[in-house]
Amino acid sequence: MVNEKKRAGNPLIFAHRGASEDRPEHTMDAYEEGLRQGADGFECDVRLTKDKVMVLWHDSTMDRTAGATGDIANLTFDEIRDRYPKVATLDELLNFALKNRKGLLIETKHPVPTSRAIERAVATALENRKNEINKAGIEISVMSFSWSAIESFKRESPDFNTVMLLDSKRSRIMRRFSSADTWGPGIVDLKKNPDFVPQARARGKKVFVWTVNEFVDVQFCARIGVDIVITNKPALAREALGYS
Repeated sequence: MVNEKKRAGNPLIFAHRGASEDRPEHTMDAYEEGLRQGADGFECDVRLTKDKVMVLWHDSTMDRTAGATGDIANLTFDEIRDRYPKVATLDELLNFALKNRKGLLIETKHPVPTSRAIERAVATALENRKNEINKAGIEISVMSFSWSAIESFKRESPDFNTVMLLDSKRSRIMRRFSSADTWGPGIVDLKKNPDFVPQARARGKKVFVWTVNEFVDVQFCARIGVDIVITNKPALAREALGYS
């Protein structure tokens, strides 16, 4: 199925924090729903707990997601799980992706008090399972808005794809100086500059776009040749691309 979509010129569909429109973000329920909705792969954010467990979590605190207090970096995994039993780890999601042969986009969050420790931890986890990843035939990418995070990860694990996530304020300078294999603009900025994709191609870069939740925006991404759309709504994206 993935190869057929690539031949058709359509982008692949990655579930943003799982199918987070329909299930609580970053929970295994959300990723299982993403699988049911036909996603080609999954996106996640990772942070390190106080006891160095890689958890799937976007914010630095528990407030928004769990309705509980506490900083992720200052709590142990057990303390987080006591407050939010649905918390998932990168190891769990990696197992799920390997079992189902789905690609994975891993975003390391910054700034964090542990500096580059999260990149080292992700690199170690991926290197330890490189044979399984290759056997499953999936691509795993590491992403960040932090230039130094991408450079740090590439030094630790140069064989994995990297994605420089771009915001409107720093896009130009990041594209100039990042060694990342892929550029990751937001859909709002991409719509303002559709020439972004041919510019990326001229530099030998792929383009992964976040967060594409509107029917017409998915179709726009397909028209201009985006490689991956990252969406909270995999089923809607499939419909927009004409998949059954």
